[in-house]
Amino acid sequence: MSRDKGINLKRLSRQELLEMLIDEEKRIQQLEAELAAAKAELADRRIRIENSGSIAEAALKLNGIFEAAQAAADQYLENVKRANEL
Repeated sequence: MSRDKGINLKRLSRQELLEMLIDEEKRIQQLEAELAAAKAELADRRIRIENSGSIAEAALKLNGIFEAAQAAADQYLENVKRANEL
């Protein structure tokens, strides 16, 4: 059945009207499925964005830990050099 807006509904038979209703119900179900998929994708993207912030923060914290570990290693090596000089 055509979706032409110029259709005069009064001139359609019950069968044609029923077919139109069935077609429209299928279209509604399709659109609802597309909407649900879009909402799920949006939620997934939001989670990824939130997690990327958490990952970035964790990386910065780890970077600080590595800097402290490097400083401790440098200090240890300096102490070993001094001890060997004696």
